Amino acid sequence: MKILLLGKNGQVGWELQRSLAPLGELIALDRHANGGLSGDLSDLDTLRATIRQVRPDVIVNAAAYTAVDKAESETELADRVNAQASQVMAEEAAALNAWLVHYSTDYVFSGQGSTPWQETDAVAPVNHYGASKLAGEQAITASGCKHLIFRTSWVYAARGNNFAKTMLRLAKDRETLNVIADQVGAPTGADLIADVTALAIQKVAQQPELSGVYHLTAGGEVSWHGYASHVIEFAKSNEQELSVVSIVPIETTAYPTPARRPLNSRLNTQKLRDNFSLHLPDWQSGVTRMLREILNK
Repeated sequence: MKILLLGKNGQVGWELQRSLAPLGELIALDRHANGGLSGDLSDLDTLRATIRQVRPDVIVNAAAYTAVDKAESETELADRVNAQASQVMAEEAAALNAWLVHYSTDYVFSGQGSTPWQETDAVAPVNHYGASKLAGEQAITASGCKHLIFRTSWVYAARGNNFAKTMLRLAKDRETLNVIADQVGAPTGADLIADVTALAIQKVAQQPELSGVYHLTAGGEVSWHGYASHVIEFAKSNEQELSVVSIVPIETTAYPTPARRPLNSRLNTQKLRDNFSLHLPDWQSGVTRMLREILNK
């Protein structure tokens, strides 16, 4: 099996380099040219030429435009990377009879209510980032290529910046942290996403009828305020010197941003768990593991 991985240095891409390596020949690219190949999703012609040169059995696209607020003003770039590049990959995958694995987001939904979103629920993005990711999904589905689209939320990794690291940094200098309490989701580790991806690729090779859209998050749910509280409590219990004494819950309206954020980021993962016979661990176990890694450095 020959696998082309795009976005190799992102949070999920970095973990995919590890999880996909045992499955076959892995060609991992980022946006910089490498031996005539390029994983730059903003350069559609070069992206198409790269796929035609590699001729992979599986394309795994872990690259995306993810600057949610900047997407409100950089609409053309967001659309090119998240939507038009997805169409290019889907067309080339269809021509090769290859699989396309792609990652999407809970931002394709309206974010209303409190019921976890199912794959069949109506989509209604509240910001341009969500709209561009939805357009990418739709292009892949319309192409007729064999595909796995994993919608996920609140992705983190020990490598690079993340919410937990931000909270720990602020907690060293501030006695009070104000954290949003009316947005709810499931913090999901890049390592979990990568491991599930590898398992799913192996299974669909035998059962191509499993092609489709799946929700992939860790188990359980929490607000950003609850997430921050978990992080701070863990750090304090592991003898980290922090100044913070109070974590104050605030509403989203108290922290305005250029792009609207969905309040309900819960995703129902029943379809994924049933079709792939998977257990998705609770969010606390993944976050705690990540915290042990970053605090022991």
